Order: sequence, then structure tokens, then C-alpha cells
Amino acid sequence: MADIIAVANQKGGVGKTTTSVNLAASLAVAEKRVLLVDMDPQGNACSGVGVYAENCEITVYHALHDSNMVNKALVSTELEYLQVLPADTDLIGAEIELVNEEHREGRLKTALRLLQKDYDYIIIDCPPSLGLLTVNALAAAHSVLVPLQCEYYAMEGLSQLMKTIELIQRGVNSGLILRGIVLTMFDRRNNLSHQVSDEVRSYFGDKVFNSVIPRNVRLSEAPSHGKPVLLYDVNSRGAQAYMELAQEVITGSR
Repeated sequence: MADIIAVANQKGGVGKTTTSVNLAASLAVAEKRVLLVDMDPQGNACSGVGVYAENCEITVYHALHDSNMVNKALVSTELEYLQVLPADTDLIGAEIELVNEEHREGRLKTALRLLQKDYDYIIIDCPPSLGLLTVNALAAAHSVLVPLQCEYYAMEGLSQLMKTIELIQRGVNSGLILRGIVLTMFDRRNNLSHQVSDEVRSYFGDKVFNSVIPRNVRLSEAPSHGKPVLLYDVNSRGAQAYMELAQEVITGSR
């Protein structure tokens, strides 16, 4: 049965989609069967692996309304072991359309239950908010992986996210755990990056991954080519960092 990991942080611009795309791709290169679920109406996770919403008749939006549609929404990618469940702007409407429906927070979980046996990992890219789409992702997940930008304001958002995870644990998904925090956009020349890293590690201890994602031009360029960074430049520091993160996820080591 698939290990379902939600990549979440309510603060935007911290590297959620970059982490979702490149972690999923790195796991796939390790010959793990991976499904990348795009839960952001912007659809950046699916475009980051070369799948574009305008070419998809069925998306995660349809699966939230009818779980039996989920198999029809799956799209293959350039990587043999990686498939994607795409998103488009219709997802914006789903927040409103589902609000009065029964089990509205469990729609994604119901859909993914039909797919769990077909994958080793399901990676869910969450939107930068705490609306119904993120709640669905956290309700479906076994664990949360939190990308944390190495800047001051990111620390403030982290405490809010921890409170959200506690609320989900109490009300929706008692089995949800914090898989770990991954430091992103780390600039080794910048003292603030080192200060944030030290502070997060001192507080969260072994819940912080050893792998650190650097600021890297290749990581920034890859999405415009519709490729995860390891297909764009496998020798780049960004690609190597995400492959190291994937190994930590697989082995469970820190």
C-alpha cells in the first residue's frame, strides 16, 4: 500500500511545488512507483513534469466529485515510474461546491484509496492556504513533509502550520504525523540561512531532514522546460539534493 505524503506549508513561496515535483521524480528514478497529486488550482506541479491541464479532460477536480473518475484522470510522464493526477483552475470552484457536501474533507482520501495498491508513494502538492483542498490532502495523508524557506518570516508560518496539523489530528486524521521538515532555498553565504537552520534543528531535532535544498539556478529553470531538475541537469546541486532527500524518505534515516 502506498505511503501518502502531503507536502504542505500555508506560506507561499517556500518551495512546496518544487519539493513535490523533485521528490516525486527522485523517488521514481529510484524505481519506486510514484503518483504526484496536484491539489493546487494553479497546476504547477503537473506542468513541472510536463503535463498541462489544458490537455487533460479529467483532473483531480472530477475525482473529488466522483472517486470512480480517479483512474481516468491519471497521466503518465517522461519518467517510467511516475504518474500524475493533474489539477486545473476548476479546483477553485471545488472549495465552494463541496462545502455543503457530506464527508467533504474526505473526498481525496476516498479517491486515493482506489489507487493505493498501485503505488509505493503518493506525493500530494498542497496549495498555499488552509482551505478545504489542503484539509482534504491532510485527511488523506499518512504524514506531512514541510518545506521551510531559510528566511525569518518562514519561521512564523511554521508555528501556525504545527497548530493546523494538531487540529487535523484531533478532528479528521488521528494517524497523521510530521514526516519531517526540509530546509529549502539555503544560501550557505548568507548568515540568516545558517541561523534559521540552527534554530529549526535545535527545536525540532531529528524531525529535520539532513538533506538541505540550496538556492540553485537549475532548480529555478527546470519548470519552464516542463521537467524535474534531474531530467534538466542531473549534475546540478539542486538535483543531487533532492535525490539525497528521496533516499532519506525511503530509508527513514536522518
